[in-house]
This record gives sequence, C-alpha cells and structure tokens, in this order.
Amino acid sequence: MTDKYLEIEIKDEVAVLTMTRPHKRNAMCDELLTEIDTFFRSPPKEVKVAVLTGMAGHYCSGLDLSEHVSRDAEGTMRHSRAWHEVMDRIQYGGLPVVSAMFGAVIGGGLELATATHVRIAEPSTIFQLPEGRRGIYVGGGASVRVGRILGADRMVEMMLTGRKYTADEGLALGLTHYSVGEGEALEMAIDLARKIAKNAPLSNYVMIQALSRIEDMAKADGLFTESLCAALTQTSPDAVEGLAAFLEKRAPTFS
Repeated sequence: MTDKYLEIEIKDEVAVLTMTRPHKRNAMCDELLTEIDTFFRSPPKEVKVAVLTGMAGHYCSGLDLSEHVSRDAEGTMRHSRAWHEVMDRIQYGGLPVVSAMFGAVIGGGLELATATHVRIAEPSTIFQLPEGRRGIYVGGGASVRVGRILGADRMVEMMLTGRKYTADEGLALGLTHYSVGEGEALEMAIDLARKIAKNAPLSNYVMIQALSRIEDMAKADGLFTESLCAALTQTSPDAVEGLAAFLEKRAPTFS
C-alpha cells in the first residue's frame, strides 16, 4: 500500500512504514502526519509490530518549516497539540514500533523516533534539535520524550548550540538502543520486530502502556501499578502457556 507520502508493506505480522518525501529529507508535513496517524489509528489486524523508517538516506528531518511560517500563534499551538496526539498514539497505541534510522533524525524527526519503542541507528545518523538557530521551540513532544532521555541540562545545551550527535554518541546517551553498520538498520529492525511479534500480545501491550507512565508516578504509586500489571499478565492464558513451554523446553504458542 502506498499513500502520498507513506509506503506500507506488510510482511507476515510486521508492517514496514517508509516515509517518502526524499526531496525534503522526509520532512514532516500535515499530509504525512495524517497518513502515519491513520495507520496507527487502525492498523491491520494481522500486524503485531510496526517498523518505521525513511528513504533516500534520511529518516526524518523534522517539521517542514515552509508550513510553520504560514501559521499564527493559535494555529501553531493547535498544530503542536495535533503532533502530541499522533506521537501519543504511536507510543501508547499498543503496537510495538521499531525505528530504523539513518541520515537526518532532526527536530520533529527525533520527536517521532523517541515516540517509538526500539531505535536502531546507522553510522550516517545525525541527532539534532536545531530549533534555537531557527528562533523557535520544539512542539512535537521533545520537551518530554527527549528531555527524559537526555535530562533537562543536556537538552538545553543541545538546543542552545544546535549540537549534532552521531549514532555512537546517541547510543551512549540513549537516543538509540543500537548502533549498527551502514545498510543494516532496516534488516535488524525487521528481525527484532519479528521477535517482538512472538511475545504474548498482552505483555507487549502492558509494557508499552505501563512503564513510561510509572515513570511519572510517585514511588508507592508506581509499585502498586507494577503489582496490578503483574496480576493482569501472570494470570492470563498466555502466562500459563509461557510457563508450560519453558518447563517443556519448547517455543511458546501465544494466543
């Protein structure tokens, strides 16, 4: 399937979503954002994991600034909130998402990547928040998602200076989980996606929903929520199957 700016290829239980705006380094426009949102609102039933990537040497270079300058203050605020809604749907929609990254992962591209659950970077990857040099501020969730990875102190420095981080530096900082060789990100992303797809659907869903929310909670509230999640998953039919498979030394077959 191919929308105007998003190509969707389903391989068994894995959907590969490729952003296709090569002339803009896959910069985010409203149409591309809508196409991504449409997929995550109602993914095909057979899909258990999604892989998100770009084309022509870049993941996503962020917000298309030619659109940004055409909005007034209210329009910009509403546009930012629309980004938040889509990023939340990616992060909390229940579908694990793996990013295969290379080239530009800049501004809104980094906001998009940090809404996904597993990130893989090739040597060409550049992580950057250049908003300070544009006289603007992040609007797609970086204050929260990138800020929690880097910490406020390092994110302030990153935005003030426009500093670029490489794939290996991003690995050390947590912006990516894997640093791989040239041309290896998508293959690894699909391989990891297939492994994740073999997990119990309920435990995948609970991990996606619970862990980042527990980070927001007081210690006692987080521990209580953990107990609820444990009770929900460990009394499920898939947990029974998982334990039986372990004892019988075979691969589990989850519902």
